[in-house]
Amino acid sequence: MKRILLFVLTNVLVVTVLGIVASLLGVNRYLTDTGLDLGALLGFALVIGFGGAFISLLISKPMAKWSTGVRLITQPQNLDEAWILETVRKFAEKAGIGMPEVGIFEGAPNAFATGAFKNSALVAVSTGLLAGMKREEVEAVIGHEIAHVANGDMVTMTLIQGVMNTFVVFLSRVIAFAIDSFLRKGDARSSGPGIGYMVTTIVLDIVLGFAAAMVVAWFSRHREFRADAGAAQLMNRKQPMINALARLGGMTPGELPKSMAALGITGGIGKLFATHPPIEERIAALQNAPL
Repeated sequence: MKRILLFVLTNVLVVTVLGIVASLLGVNRYLTDTGLDLGALLGFALVIGFGGAFISLLISKPMAKWSTGVRLITQPQNLDEAWILETVRKFAEKAGIGMPEVGIFEGAPNAFATGAFKNSALVAVSTGLLAGMKREEVEAVIGHEIAHVANGDMVTMTLIQGVMNTFVVFLSRVIAFAIDSFLRKGDARSSGPGIGYMVTTIVLDIVLGFAAAMVVAWFSRHREFRADAGAAQLMNRKQPMINALARLGGMTPGELPKSMAALGITGGIGKLFATHPPIEERIAALQNAPL
């Protein structure tokens, strides 16, 4: 329930902010008496598309903490926490990034990295992951998450999402305007877009949104192979990461909030919308990857 409320509240606030920005810039007035102002529409699409993606990126760390209940490790309370903190520090130094915040959250096996900047990220592992894996396997998972941060995957995914969002907003309104104009052809009494425009825009936002989600998921899956290889390079050997993936294949992974699922160690629903490749493909790719 907490995650749902946070998701709804966040999206309402983001939409409100973007609406105000679009209004101040004047790009929300792309429908004119003479037709569609494509320049203004493109500006509107850019504000909505990239604005939403970058706001989500900027608030990703606090949202991750609130939604998963992450407890930050600042002063280790036991040997395991001291080991996790030292492992993250070791990998961060080797990867050439700033020391991330490190945390633990309650739940089934999973881990994630998030944050807007390489040098101020957050890496967190679940209690289920710590309980269900050997130490070197947990180390490999941590290396995988550090590789995500070092590769700049959070920013890359934000840019891809922004481009896809922009295309969806722009194309749906251009196509909807064309359909509405065709339906109202010869009707001299009507001015401005009709009900056809509004209905078509909503339908196309949904349909094109699904298509965009597939493209984003494809990039996400490709990026997972790089993070697996990155973990192997940080450890100077592949086997711990291969073992960790094999063990994950026999576990029921913990569910992460949608905004963080792409940066977890496992996740995704359905082949086309999956943010992570099948475990078998990841193991095969890692076995064939150069060290």
